[in-house]
Amino acid sequence: MSIVKINVLTVPEEQRETLEKRFASRAGTVDSSDGFEWFELLRPMEGTDSYLVYTRWRAEEDFQNWMSGRGQAAHRDNAAGSERPKPAATDSTLWTFEVVQQAAPKQG
Repeated sequence: MSIVKINVLTVPEEQRETLEKRFASRAGTVDSSDGFEWFELLRPMEGTDSYLVYTRWRAEEDFQNWMSGRGQAAHRDNAAGSERPKPAATDSTLWTFEVVQQAAPKQG
């Protein structure tokens, strides 16, 4: 079964738009990675200032390969010689889960 990585990002309200724009500008950087299955950026609705970055992978090895290659590059500033922008998140925690059950809507 697949594994799920959830990056919990603490984002002050004044930095939410910045975070979302940065993710939008990197759209597609993970999509064609070997073993990648799904991505979602989840915005908090109430009671928390934590965004969840949900990715699903075929195996831990696929995630690690992405992190050491394209994932690392996606987090660097693309403009040569310019300073890296200040992070929008003030904290980050990575959770790992193994998918043990799943369901999809029935077709019909």
